[in-house]
Amino acid sequence: MSSISEKTLTDLEFFTVLKKVGGNCISDLGKEATLKIRPLKSKELLLPELLQVNEYLSSLENDNRIPSHYFDDIQKEIHLLKIENSYLEPASFLKITNNANTIFELLKFFNKFKLIYPTLFRFSEEIEIQKELIENIKVIITPFGDVQDNASILLKQLRGEINAIRSKIGASFNKALNLCNSAGYLDEIRESVVENQRVLAVQAMHRKKVKGSLLGTSKTGSIVFIAPETTLQFARELQNLAYDEHQEIVRILKELTDSTRIFTPDLIEYQKYLVKLDVIGAKAKYAKTVHACLPKITSERKVFLKDAFHPILLLNNKEKGLETFPQTLELNKQQQIIVISGPNAGGKSITLKTIGLLQAMLQSGLLIPVHFRSETCFFENILTDIGDNQSIENQLSTYSYRLKNMRDFLRKCDDKTLFLIDEFGTGSDPELGGALAEIFLEEFYEKKAFGIITTHYANLKVLASELENVVNANMQFDEKTLQPLFKLFIGQAGSSFTFEVAQKNGIPFSLINKAKKRVKVEKVRLDKTISKLQQERNILQKTSETLELEKSKAIKQSDHLSEKQQKIQEKLENFQELYDSNQKMLAYGRKINELINKYFQTNNKKELTTEFNNWLANEKGKFLKKNPVKPVTKTEKLKVKVENKKVEEKLKITEKEVMVEVVKVRKIQQKEAVITAKQKSDYVYKVKDRVKILGSNSTGTIEKIEKNNAFINYGFFTTKTTLSKLELVETAKKSK
Repeated sequence: MSSISEKTLTDLEFFTVLKKVGGNCISDLGKEATLKIRPLKSKELLLPELLQVNEYLSSLENDNRIPSHYFDDIQKEIHLLKIENSYLEPASFLKITNNANTIFELLKFFNKFKLIYPTLFRFSEEIEIQKELIENIKVIITPFGDVQDNASILLKQLRGEINAIRSKIGASFNKALNLCNSAGYLDEIRESVVENQRVLAVQAMHRKKVKGSLLGTSKTGSIVFIAPETTLQFARELQNLAYDEHQEIVRILKELTDSTRIFTPDLIEYQKYLVKLDVIGAKAKYAKTVHACLPKITSERKVFLKDAFHPILLLNNKEKGLETFPQTLELNKQQQIIVISGPNAGGKSITLKTIGLLQAMLQSGLLIPVHFRSETCFFENILTDIGDNQSIENQLSTYSYRLKNMRDFLRKCDDKTLFLIDEFGTGSDPELGGALAEIFLEEFYEKKAFGIITTHYANLKVLASELENVVNANMQFDEKTLQPLFKLFIGQAGSSFTFEVAQKNGIPFSLINKAKKRVKVEKVRLDKTISKLQQERNILQKTSETLELEKSKAIKQSDHLSEKQQKIQEKLENFQELYDSNQKMLAYGRKINELINKYFQTNNKKELTTEFNNWLANEKGKFLKKNPVKPVTKTEKLKVKVENKKVEEKLKITEKEVMVEVVKVRKIQQKEAVITAKQKSDYVYKVKDRVKILGSNSTGTIEKIEKNNAFINYGFFTTKTTLSKLELVETAKKSK
């Protein structure tokens, strides 16, 4: 079972990532749920979560985009449904309807595209469609949030009466208005509205002449506002009807609430589903922002993160227009623990945090910004000791706090743990603290835990080189400018460049020399050796990169030449075919020319016709042997079948007759074939031999021989082929 503490997540700035993810949610409930995301307890729970986000991410980049799933917060409505005799307002029913319709549309979509989004489809399969819920509400509530007139017979009747009374109120007021106006009782404005009621604007001197109720006066007192008596009678009737209407609406809403109450479990599920989908969508949108993907989750104990970016740093640098450098890092049984050393501000801590944060994100169902060929396993524990965590409340010093952390590490570390320690061993006397750090490192090593630590301690660098499955690594620096390159190099410890960095920052050279004298000679020599090795490695790396570039160029050039040679060879072969065809046409031409010249000399048409037909028949026979005519009609096919049968019968008879002779002839031929084959195999082709390529009728002369290849000259062109494909026509004539 996974156990990743809140402290670890805080150390890795995991909650900063969650805030960024939450910013992509479409609802407040989604944002709240996002901030509650934590690493999952097992690999079995994790895989579906990751696949859901990965499928949603793919929908953002293809034509079958997941429909909008905006929804209303109905927690208040669900709470009221649980209270007996309560009822919901029409607006609440509209929220429920909108959410249910959104759910039904999503379920329909995932069912249609279940082959494209199989995990999201399985997730939606758990939701039950309750169309009766929507139908019940639709009958009572209008799309504008009012109760339908037809919700009950009484409501329809009351609303009819209300409309009639309103008409009477309007008519009676207009009548009083006209009478008072004609009598000259009204002011120029004639009428006004007081307490949502139309009133007559009567001049104060005539107020006793108008029957009605006085509802107010103007600021100067020159106008009094009077509601006509007849209008007041109708208004009282309207109030009574409005009260009855409200009571009937409450009764109808209570009935509708009761019929909806049985669907409360479904509404809870709908709300949970929509919140969950909102979180999945937010994760996918965040993944798109940081160019994240789903690496392979392997059962093997292995971490291989290629081109891994720290997501927070990536977004911050993107806003500032700065470049972010990715890191590639691998942990496995042969490379169980990595000890990273080197100067400060080189990127050691960021590298360590990147690996920890990406692993925590992945185990929380978030895709991570790495190369798609990356892979990692599931860790039950991720332990961190990062930064100066001095505890004022518990009166613990930095070192005491770190020792307390080490105690927890020793208790929890096993072969399913990833531990990350920044500035390992600091906080105490370098020699004593370094010695204790060595013991801790050996313990973690014995427990088979995977880990990354950063340190400046030379003894830990030495120990890393001595332990079989522990490796040194360093963050590369430009030895001339002492600027960090932000590249992790595995296999060699890094120099701290302490004195070099001090000199670069303006510390007087005399003071640096004094400091050097106070440090043990062996320590300075070790640091100097490491520094020198690092410089040499940087030079070798640059040379290697140059050679790789040259090699790549050479391969491209070679491929280009091979392609050209292939094209030339194809052209030569095509020219060979054309040449053979032309030779054939020339032979035909010579024969016809011969026949015509003979005819001109003898003037014998019969002889010409006979010789031409014989020659034509001979050529046709040759052609048919190479290209036999296929029978088309049933009669032709039957005829061929009969002829073939006759030939087979004749062959059988002939076979029996000549079989004895054939055996004798075969023995003779075998002997001759052996002699001929030996002669051919022994024959060494020479320049000026007349040869032809197997399967070709054209004869050429060997112009040049190179290894197993021969260059054949046909007069118009030269071609290249292997000696095994040649057939000897005539040996080269010896010069006298």
